[in-house]
Amino acid sequence: MVAITRPMKSLTSAGKYLSSRNVNSGAACSRLLLPFWLITTLFLLVFSGRPAKSQFLPGFKPSGLFGEQQMVIEDSPPGKRILINAPVSGFGVGDRVLLVLYALPNGNTIEQTFGKRLYQGDDWHFDIQHIGAQTRFLRRIIKDRTLVVAYVENSLMSWPAWKAATPDYRELVKEIVERITELFAPWKPELVLNGHSGGGRFIFSYLDAHSEIPREVTCIAFPDGNYGWEDEVYGPKLTQWLRSGGERFLCTLAYNDSVVIYNGKPLVSPTGGTWYRTGMMRDYLDRPFRLKERRRDSLVWYTSRDRHIQIVMKPNPGGKIYHTRQVEYNGFIHSMLSGTRDEQRDYRYFGERAYSEFISDTLVIPVRRLNIPARDPGAETGSAFMARISDMPLAEREEEIFRAAATGNIPQFLRQTVTLRGEFDDAEGNRHILEYEVMTDYLAIGSDDNFCRIPMNPRTAQRLADLFGASLLTAKLSDHIWSHADVKLDPFFYRPVGNANELVTKFAEHNAQIEKQMAEAGGGHGQLVAGIKKDVIISSRIAQQTDRVVIYGWHRPDGSHIQPVYSGHVWWYVDYSHGIRLMNRQVLLDGRPADVREILRDPVLFRILSNEDLPMEMPFYPVE
Repeated sequence: MVAITRPMKSLTSAGKYLSSRNVNSGAACSRLLLPFWLITTLFLLVFSGRPAKSQFLPGFKPSGLFGEQQMVIEDSPPGKRILINAPVSGFGVGDRVLLVLYALPNGNTIEQTFGKRLYQGDDWHFDIQHIGAQTRFLRRIIKDRTLVVAYVENSLMSWPAWKAATPDYRELVKEIVERITELFAPWKPELVLNGHSGGGRFIFSYLDAHSEIPREVTCIAFPDGNYGWEDEVYGPKLTQWLRSGGERFLCTLAYNDSVVIYNGKPLVSPTGGTWYRTGMMRDYLDRPFRLKERRRDSLVWYTSRDRHIQIVMKPNPGGKIYHTRQVEYNGFIHSMLSGTRDEQRDYRYFGERAYSEFISDTLVIPVRRLNIPARDPGAETGSAFMARISDMPLAEREEEIFRAAATGNIPQFLRQTVTLRGEFDDAEGNRHILEYEVMTDYLAIGSDDNFCRIPMNPRTAQRLADLFGASLLTAKLSDHIWSHADVKLDPFFYRPVGNANELVTKFAEHNAQIEKQMAEAGGGHGQLVAGIKKDVIISSRIAQQTDRVVIYGWHRPDGSHIQPVYSGHVWWYVDYSHGIRLMNRQVLLDGRPADVREILRDPVLFRILSNEDLPMEMPFYPVE
């Protein structure tokens, strides 16, 4: 079961209040006096001495469980999927972040790895790792740093298989880690590389990508996952890293898998299991670090003098399979605390679960966020961009619009989607709960303090939607968005004089008018706004009229709309009134992830998203 998160704006109320009152209404393109990041920093500085309160990070959603917030990042097209789980506090000035990259074991999803209480009919994989519950236990122990865990999954459900099929795996793994780390850059995170089973290959792939292990890596842990160990490849790197000074911890957990017979055959090859590879690692590290051996309970412990290296091996005279038990029996907890003063505090490795009270009844996994690249701080401002494209031929102008948006020259506040929830009937009258994420405003080019909303043709918009993992709206959702808008403005229109309404100068003029209205209404960027543009929508008409653009909306304050669904313009026609509001193509339908296109094609479910009489054969515009 996947629970449904509550609709919530991504900006803090304080940040939204400040930003909404710093609008320069006279500019041709919008100019906030203070960018969002500066507003947030000032807010944290003012309140840094007070007890920690909820601090929702941009793009994260509250889970409603154990004071957590989460984000899902998913490549488009799908290839890698990441869940980042963080507490809702601990991100103030002076706080420190401990960021764990947890690479999933072979054959397990993020949901199964995170774990939940098992009920009749549930897949048994949900009850064998419980990294979510073990993380909650650790947050009670670790007080000096804010613990964040990023679960990293790939489409092949196996990091060894993914590495073998990916020639540029080094660069891509490095990119994954950097992408996650950048989200927490203000807190200069310490990194932990942790991975069970095939997840160990992700760690080794990251080591492959560096001649030296980066200094920000403070812990490397292999809970039964070091199958890929090679003395000559990884031994020198680990030795240099462990000797580089500061807090550096290595933890390896393994059991004797070489004696296990499964379905009449050995479980692993003589040299392929973690028992053999851990023995190699132990012997290699024993030379420079003089590991001390001790036996306790059913385990053999090998520890360096400073306790920064810990290798725990479990003999297996009964030939049992302990692969997942090593994680389940507090293995993740121990891999994070080994060698520290909190080792074995309130838990015992390979003992009974110490985290049972933190296992949740349900899973709350949000939809993945839009894949909009980070904005280059040196990118053009909105006013500079509009001036540059002002006299370009139409086709060239559209290409420049696409290039600017595709490279991330989009204001930050447009990336913080708002989550809306509604109950809608399908074509057979069955009621469904839909939850979807939508941009708070229309697509714009520029920065938070200098941007301009940018009309474009539907094919350019579709290319961007495909790139970002998004969809254009339907007329039904346009109405729903208006009904939930925080700021509802009167449509402002210009009388047609020749082709003036199709010129870039009119786009900028209209943008300035919207900003003036926003300021007069006390609205702020990051609030859901409606009534300012006609929506370029998707419709069943597209399949019959592939050379047209379909527009709708421009709602008045009473909810009526100026523009009915209309497909009379040729596809390349654009004027100042057209707006592109993107929604996340992944939605939650009755609590489960679903794709907008699949819903709209379905002969029964399409009515959830559309008021039209037929499902959509083409719920997108053709892209040349």
